[in-house]
Amino acid sequence: MALIQLRGIHLSFGSAPVLNDTSFSIERGERVGLLGRNGAGKTTLLRMIEGVLLPEQGVVERPDSLRVARLIQEIPSDDSASVWELVAGAFGGAGRDAAAMRAGGDAIGDPSAAWAVAPAVETAIARLGLDPDQPFATLSGGLKRRAALARALATDPDILLLDEPTNHLDVEAIEQLETLLLRESQRGLLFVTHDRAFLERIANRIVELDRGKLTSWDCGYRTYLERRERQLAEEEAVGIRLDKRISEEAEWASKGVAARRTKSVGRLRALEQLRAVRASQRKRPGELKMAIQEAANSGKLVCETQALSFGYEGRPPLIHELTTFIMRGDRIGIIGPNGCGKTTLIRCLLGELEASSGQVRTGTRLEVVYFDQTREWLDPDRSVVDTVADGNDRVTVDGRTRHVHGYLQDFLFSSERARVPVRLLSGGERARLLLARLFLKPSNVLVLDEPTNDLDTETLELLEQLLSNYPGTVLVVSHDRAFLNEVVTSTLVFEGDGRIGDYPGGYDDWLRQRPEPATKQSEKKALIAAGKLPAPKVQMSFKEKKELEELPRRIEVLEQEQSKLSALLADPVFYAKPARETRPTMDRVTAIEADLAKMYVRWEALEARANPV
Repeated sequence: MALIQLRGIHLSFGSAPVLNDTSFSIERGERVGLLGRNGAGKTTLLRMIEGVLLPEQGVVERPDSLRVARLIQEIPSDDSASVWELVAGAFGGAGRDAAAMRAGGDAIGDPSAAWAVAPAVETAIARLGLDPDQPFATLSGGLKRRAALARALATDPDILLLDEPTNHLDVEAIEQLETLLLRESQRGLLFVTHDRAFLERIANRIVELDRGKLTSWDCGYRTYLERRERQLAEEEAVGIRLDKRISEEAEWASKGVAARRTKSVGRLRALEQLRAVRASQRKRPGELKMAIQEAANSGKLVCETQALSFGYEGRPPLIHELTTFIMRGDRIGIIGPNGCGKTTLIRCLLGELEASSGQVRTGTRLEVVYFDQTREWLDPDRSVVDTVADGNDRVTVDGRTRHVHGYLQDFLFSSERARVPVRLLSGGERARLLLARLFLKPSNVLVLDEPTNDLDTETLELLEQLLSNYPGTVLVVSHDRAFLNEVVTSTLVFEGDGRIGDYPGGYDDWLRQRPEPATKQSEKKALIAAGKLPAPKVQMSFKEKKELEELPRRIEVLEQEQSKLSALLADPVFYAKPARETRPTMDRVTAIEADLAKMYVRWEALEARANPV
């Protein structure tokens, strides 16, 4: 039975309808991924299900006892509250009373209601691994996001709405969230996300919002992609056939007298109906067109560090003795927990911060463009046009001037949308706006700090393609696993205590190469010793394989030399010579015997590694 039912919903904000005769339902145990372009109305739908927004037409059926909680895109701003107080705020007055009583004060309302709230708050905080007494304002972006999720879960909702839940979370926190949500089978879950790895693991149903209509796909994300591709191809073919028929009927109608005969009036009416049908089919919004403006090449070396260390006085080092090279054309992914120092590392690599010890050498002719995850460069009161063109009506792209509205249309901003203030844009639209502004600046080094937050899948895929073809150097901080796999050529990974590992490849490549935690290693050794696990097959390095191939030949050469020298030593005439002449030969025989003994041992060891029992 559906937890909530939407029937014939219509809603618009003065332009094309966001929801147009739309129906939707969600049942307990469903984990629904809601997809659609930025600005399509996904957040609007979440707000309607939450009950804070009413439709212009249609019916929303929900039981009076239904509990709905929503995690919003924006991080809550509460500079004075502790984590406990923030989470308790989900219960309104009873939550405030519970926080007051916990602090030793008195409740304004019913004390029993306040005491009933406290266990739910404690449980939610513990499940998310938070410190209840830590001031919310002092948390990192990822921990603030986790606290907001604890607030949403505290009320034990029947339907949990998540709007970009992985934004600002590090990889470990995302994986913990995935595990938690997979256990929440008693709820209905509806979530909006750009994280394709998260979608693939969590969603058991996909709903797409496109041109005001909702389409449901009862399958996971990967199967949805295949089916969606076929549907779009069929939709395009239908449109082509309809256009052809309209063209043929219009040509017939233009012949005049024959078309005006009484028996042909029905055909003319049919033509008008065809035109009306085609006009009512809202075409998909225009194609996104982004391009990065390239500066002249930088020097071959972009950055070199030797034993780089950095830390703030009185604190443990954020970076400890990092030695690495970054060359022109490298695409480096930077991975690590929130607050570990990823942004600090970038500033050290670019020479913006002075190292505590070690050396940093930056290359020549660097033209750096920086994408900031906090969107601090965007003035909420300026219009989209002014943000990009600084009050001008033209911009320069690849050495040519273009009207700013034409340029913004490449980033899917209509003329009407380009005039609104930034504060009215969705999170994804703000991200696209920042890209539009930054890509006007020629660069040969791109620094992208969480660029994927809020972007829809189409924009993400185009950005991946642009970065993969970009001839300059890319430094990208991201927790988006699919994005890292597609874009980067190597990763710098914070591994604790300021240590940074350097691994070739993307996120999945790092997973295969990373060392196991010490606790897991000790547990595995104990199981192997007890015979409960087979001994692992040791992988030989390329160097070891080469050595194993060459050892027999080297041994054969020494054995041949040993045989010749042995024959020489067996001749009595040899010993009649002075000692100064015989000593080198005898020393050589002794050295060969020692070398052969070592080679036999090494050969046996390499054979054992290559062919374990």
